[in-house]
Amino acid sequence: MASASSRPVSAGVLMHRIGGDGEVEVLIAHPGGPFWARKDAGAWTIPKGLANGDEDLEAAARREFTEETGAAAPQELTDLGVVVQRAGKRVHAFAGEGDLDPATVVSNLVPVQWPPRSGRTIEVPEIDRVSWVSLDEARRLLNPAQAALIVRLADHLKTGDR
Repeated sequence: MASASSRPVSAGVLMHRIGGDGEVEVLIAHPGGPFWARKDAGAWTIPKGLANGDEDLEAAARREFTEETGAAAPQELTDLGVVVQRAGKRVHAFAGEGDLDPATVVSNLVPVQWPPRSGRTIEVPEIDRVSWVSLDEARRLLNPAQAALIVRLADHLKTGDR
């Protein structure tokens, strides 16, 4: 089982399902708070967060998914590996088939300094909404580095494992 190294790593879950049109859809999350309020393409993410110390990365991914959505992660997860975002943040992703009604999502709250460098802190939902989207739409909306996870998921699903 993978565990976090001395460098911080985020771990998350990319939930997928077969939509009404028979095509694969993935659940992606939009970050909460005023900084992200007007950002869309390239701003979305998989539900994820930092692993604690030497926490097992799959356990961290499950914990973060639950914290950010209020729902349990799928029981069976497939390791999609790591992507590195532009600022150097490493994201280790796991994929699993599941279904979640976006209207039932309740995210945890996180403190954010707002306005930036003001010294004032407000609490905002870590994610303000989730959405089921096609693989193509996910590639457009996700953080550019995380779009590679969609390609990995599609390759995995082509082998017949769901």
